[in-house]
Amino acid sequence: MKMYEMYLSQIQKYPLLDGEKEREIAGKISRGDKKALKELINSNLRLVVSIAGKFKKTYKVSEMDLIQEGNIGLMAAAEKFSPKYNTRFSTYAYPWILQYMLRFLHNKTAIISIPQRKEEVLRRLSNVKNEYKSIDNKKSSNEELAKYLGISTAELKDALSCLFSYTSLDCECTEDGSATIGELIPDFTYNPERIFFLEIAKSNIKQLIANLSDKEQYVISSRYNFDGKVHAPTLREIGSSLGVSAETIRQTEIKALKKIKEAVSEKNTELYTA
Repeated sequence: MKMYEMYLSQIQKYPLLDGEKEREIAGKISRGDKKALKELINSNLRLVVSIAGKFKKTYKVSEMDLIQEGNIGLMAAAEKFSPKYNTRFSTYAYPWILQYMLRFLHNKTAIISIPQRKEEVLRRLSNVKNEYKSIDNKKSSNEELAKYLGISTAELKDALSCLFSYTSLDCECTEDGSATIGELIPDFTYNPERIFFLEIAKSNIKQLIANLSDKEQYVISSRYNFDGKVHAPTLREIGSSLGVSAETIRQTEIKALKKIKEAVSEKNTELYTA
């Protein structure tokens, strides 16, 4: 017998609860009764299986994994359920279960993962756009969509920035099929021209800071990571190495940068007058 079938046979032994029994159990849960919590969860395990069945044909994922995620949502709902809600537990638990399942499906099937909050906004946005188009037959503005969704325009734009499309690097991009997208991406692994100008820039920077004091040179080279360290030192770390405060280092950096700007300005003036 398959694991899924074994699981179904096991959960069917837990009886379903009527509304009155649910309210009674919810009252016990609010008083910290763990046994009542377990009873409420077990009696609604079939609800999770029912919801998971709706995704069976659309997503190619393990049904038991999906049910397991839904059960986590079920447990979260059971802990928060209260008789004051005046509703059946299945109605209250449904969105909790669905939320955990959708999060699992997104993480499993998405090629590029985005934060759950933004993914939810984009999903709701797709439905809202269709509604607007069917009613007004026109394109809605970001302000209208944000107001309809109950979020700020900035939050909507932030979510829209996560929209993406993707294609295979092996996809042919010429009519005769002679080149793929991957073959047209430039390779900057070795670029003599770039390396040459980078060395010139380094030389110019060294000349600019040569007139600074030893302390100022050390601060600037550390702050802008001239040595290419994995971890660029902070103001506090530089201050500790010199035995001064972070504020002293910050002031030293400001003075050094001012001197560098003045030196660049004088050099440009000399070139211009020459």
